[in-house]
Parts: sequence; C-alpha cells; structure tokens
Amino acid sequence: MLNVIRQDLRAVFERDPAARTTLEVFLTCAGFQALLAHRLAHRLWKVRVRLFARVIAQVARWVTGVEIHPGATIGRGFFIDHGMGVVIGETSEIGDSVTLFQGVTLGGTGKEKGKRHPTLGNHVVVGSGAKVLGNIRIGDFVKIGANSVVLRSVPSNATVIGIPGRIIKSVGVRVPEEVMDHANVPDPIMERLEAMERTMIDLRKKLENAESGPQP
Repeated sequence: MLNVIRQDLRAVFERDPAARTTLEVFLTCAGFQALLAHRLAHRLWKVRVRLFARVIAQVARWVTGVEIHPGATIGRGFFIDHGMGVVIGETSEIGDSVTLFQGVTLGGTGKEKGKRHPTLGNHVVVGSGAKVLGNIRIGDFVKIGANSVVLRSVPSNATVIGIPGRIIKSVGVRVPEEVMDHANVPDPIMERLEAMERTMIDLRKKLENAESGPQP
C-alpha cells in the first residue's frame, strides 16, 4: 500500500504545477486526501468491515468534497485535480495513471443491480463536469472533454466531446502524454462547417469561371 501511495503522490507532482512540497500536498490537496481515505476504506470494504468503510468515506466527503464509494477499485497514479464535486460510484473500476478534474461523475443510470458504473482504462483524462454513466468501458488513452455526457463505451486512443458524447477516433495513434488534458480537444462541428465552407467557395469559383468563359 505504501508503494501505491508513493505513486499517487508522484502523480500529484507530475500533473499539478501548484504542488510544491510533500507536506503541502498531504495537508492541502483535497483530491490526494480523498484518495488516501479511499485506499484505507477500500481495504476495509474488501474484508467486509463495510460500515466503518462507509463512515471513513463519508467523513472524507465532508472534508474534501470528493465522494468515493469504498467499493470502487482505483489503480496506481490516480489524480483528482481540485476535486470538489467528484463522485465515484461503488462498482467503478479505474485503471492506472487516470486524471479526473473537478465535478466529474462516474455514476449509474438507474437502480440496476450488479456492475452499474463505468470502467476506465489506463491513462484516461476526464474533463471538468463530465459525466460517465452506466456499465460502459472507456479504453486506454481516452480524453473526455469538459461537461461531456458519455453513455456508450469508447475505444482506446479516442476523444469524446458533447452531450451525448460523440467519439472522435485517432485510429491506431496513441495520444501524446503532453496533450492528455481536457482543454486540448478538437471541435468536429466547426471542422465540418469549415470543410463545407471551403467546398462552397470552390464550387462558386468554378461556377463563376464557367459563366465568364467564351460564349458560343
């Protein structure tokens, strides 16, 4: 467990430019504090000391504003940026080196039993206010834009934006680590409008050339 905490701490320094010292992170980083509480609560949950696990999770929620159910499985190098309003449901599964920004929800879609929360792969980034709902799979190296609502599974190396989430694939191309945030996302609607505008300009030029050509 200590090794896992070291990797979580390293993730804070790698992804948060405001982090300066280890003591400062322990005392002031709400996301890291919530994760520490979850590591303990999850261990208790697994050995069926579940009431105490829920109490620890509830106290962490009051203190940090981050709600993580003790049944959720979270990998190494997990990072919550700012954290206020983050909710992670009971059957959520999160891979390694995942980043969540403030206001993210990993939730269910109703009162179904069993696996009802999402599974996130490795190196996933979920932007501010995004909602990932239901028993769906988010592949490795996926970026989810701010305020998106994702209701369907997403393949690896893709970007998702919009309500409901639309997938923009980067087939066979791994997203570079330096752009794995929730701001560097494309705008497919604007790209299509610009493509239509270029096509209309080309057609107008061809029509003008045809009209100005030699008359019979």
